[in-house]
Amino acid sequence: MANNRKGRINEEILRELSSLIRTLKDPRITGMVSITHVDVTPDMRYARVFVSRLGDPKELAACIKGLKSAGGYLRRELARSLTIRYTPELVFVADDSIEYGAHIMELLEGLEETHEQD
Repeated sequence: MANNRKGRINEEILRELSSLIRTLKDPRITGMVSITHVDVTPDMRYARVFVSRLGDPKELAACIKGLKSAGGYLRRELARSLTIRYTPELVFVADDSIEYGAHIMELLEGLEETHEQD
């Protein structure tokens, strides 16, 4: 039962943060920024937020810094919209799974082309 609650809270934080990121006016947070996953600790005090952005890895690092600086605002807005006792502290982590998946797709397509040529 606790895992079900944790999963619901993860999804709710993901949904709320995705909409809140669009309202930020920090110039470091530009382009297609997406939250891929949220993982709340069992005591609900911390939430690791996995952030992905297509493009240069340096821009992703700058985006993470911008999100960290806006962390207080994001946490306050989460507290207003969520009805939980403690609003978790947000820890932003770079996630390169989308780029990795695109790279694997390119490799698979290359294999199909070489297989068709044989």
